Amino acid sequence: MKSLFNGSVLCAVLGVAAVAGAQEAAAPAAEPVKAPSADAVRDTWNYFYKAKGQGPVLVDAKLCTEVPKEGPNKFECTAEVGPEGVKAGTPLYMWQSYLVPQGDSIDDITVQVKQGATVRETKDVKVKGEGWRSRQWTGVRLAKPGAWTVSVMRGDQVLKEVQVKAL
Repeated sequence: MKSLFNGSVLCAVLGVAAVAGAQEAAAPAAEPVKAPSADAVRDTWNYFYKAKGQGPVLVDAKLCTEVPKEGPNKFECTAEVGPEGVKAGTPLYMWQSYLVPQGDSIDDITVQVKQGATVRETKDVKVKGEGWRSRQWTGVRLAKPGAWTVSVMRGDQVLKEVQVKAL
């Protein structure tokens, strides 16, 4: 009876190991990430902990068609608009990632949408220094076909500009 039990346990362990191995093989390998220099880490810590009142750092901004609210890519831009453009009227998001000094609250950022030289829409963006990264995604719409510019601005300063074609 004991050998039958041991055999059953062995089969179960081997079966689970085989399934786990197959799942590992199917999962994409994580790409190695370059470690930042000690100075870069120190500068980031100093800015986050000691730069209250000096404003945000825009780390990245992308025009996206998808920003998931759940799952492993939660709040990330998972489908960036490519050089081919998008169909006019497609719901888009200007996804932004900031480093904001701890305890700061920034409310003078805007996302501006222009068709040619004409401003069609301006939306306010607010970010807070509550963690290492503050992400926002601002909904925008390119209502008509043509050349568009979507800009992230702080006051009159353009922090990032994305050119896009609406088809």
